[in-house]
Amino acid sequence: MYAPQVTVEVHLTNGLPSFTLVGLPDTEVREARERVRAALLTSRFEFPARRITVNLAPADLPKESARFDLPIALGILAATGQVPTRTLDHYEFAGELSLTGELRPVRGTLAMAYAVARSQHAVGPRRGFVVPDESADEAALVGGIPVFPARTLLQVVEHLRADAGDQSARAIAEHQAMVRLTPPIYPDLFDVKGQLAPKRALEVAAAGGHSVLLVGPPGTGKTMLAQRFAGILPPMTTDEALESAAVLSLVGQFAPQRWATRIFRAPHHTASAVSLCGGGSPPMPGEISLAHHGVLFLDELPEFERRVLETLRQPLESGVITVSRAARQVDYPSRFQLIGAMNPCPCGYYGHASIACRCTPDMVARYQDRISGPLLDRIDMRVEVSSVSDEVLAALPDGEPTRFVAERVRKAYDRAIARQGKVNDHLQGAEIDEVCGADDAVQKLLHAASVRLGWSARAYHRVLKVARTIADLAESGPLATQHVAEAIQYRRSLRDG
Repeated sequence: MYAPQVTVEVHLTNGLPSFTLVGLPDTEVREARERVRAALLTSRFEFPARRITVNLAPADLPKESARFDLPIALGILAATGQVPTRTLDHYEFAGELSLTGELRPVRGTLAMAYAVARSQHAVGPRRGFVVPDESADEAALVGGIPVFPARTLLQVVEHLRADAGDQSARAIAEHQAMVRLTPPIYPDLFDVKGQLAPKRALEVAAAGGHSVLLVGPPGTGKTMLAQRFAGILPPMTTDEALESAAVLSLVGQFAPQRWATRIFRAPHHTASAVSLCGGGSPPMPGEISLAHHGVLFLDELPEFERRVLETLRQPLESGVITVSRAARQVDYPSRFQLIGAMNPCPCGYYGHASIACRCTPDMVARYQDRISGPLLDRIDMRVEVSSVSDEVLAALPDGEPTRFVAERVRKAYDRAIARQGKVNDHLQGAEIDEVCGADDAVQKLLHAASVRLGWSARAYHRVLKVARTIADLAESGPLATQHVAEAIQYRRSLRDG
């Protein structure tokens, strides 16, 4: 997570008393003048009756949020000799000040701590991170940097004086993250009876990082299946958990209790392109970035605006979304797994066993054509979720528990990571030829299917990657005919269902 460092510089000079902030501050940052002045006075520090200039460097980077209150206040205290300046280089500071000098939490604390920890691997000695007390749990999850929680400005100044050798001052104790050791809790596949083919498809998708489109009449369990998909994904690595938490922290949606939990995002079909991809002023991450290392579920896929769906094409390939605005450009990670769900026609009952569809063939075609060919080409698997009668459903046994499916997925995932260092869906170019090599019989089957179904080169490679995942689940080395045949079945046209 990229979070550029901002240096606060304070200059005092004689002249009429004034307080000037420069360095592209937004309204929230400019208002720090009044908060800092009141906090210093109520904390019984001297506020200089001089000309004060505060520079937020680099000057060409727009600054937002109240996180600069604390470093600005400390800069003024250092410039007036009220805190020892030699200890300031030992720490990074972030926090909003109340008028009484208390510190309030700020969003993005984990993202800042993550950036500080990564930057210190390459430069100089380790520095501490001073944050508001309510943000300490979040910041301490990163590890690699000492975190010091403070409740007031006075407490921060006391800590700096203690660090400078003042025996009468009281230092702040380093905070330890209280990370939950119990595994995340997800809805269980045990609740879903029948639907063996869709469950098998989701197992393949989870093991290889593939995207899935579930197609079927209403009430067949598409949403239930999607909601349980996160539970069968491999456990998050520490880096994945940090990256996911850092993005959520930017919008204030991360809680330490959800550490290492796969995020499930399900925006409504009225969502705009900005809400999906990110944007605004300043630019903020959208749903596809908030689902980083998690699941993005788009229910009623054809009901989304076509131009909104088209924004998924680039991040599905690259795993990154670039939000460009006139004054700023930001890259956000968006390595999510897409699960789409849709009815086969406007009335929903096209192909239903017992309910007649009222739609004409032309209506069905127009409805399904709301999803463009280029987007469908990027979705690895298309799965039919068939209707089940009440009598059959009542007689079916309970579904297989999530823990058994997740164990098979984990083994296949570990096999792929050990072989190539990434999931199969992330294979590119020559890696596909090397990892997904097949004998002549398999190549002939692939070629025949490609010619008959009119695949693009992208579709051909995606079928190969899905077949590689199926082989990993079967603990097989080379691709066999049955692996490729199953992968081909997941590539059929919508109207074949």
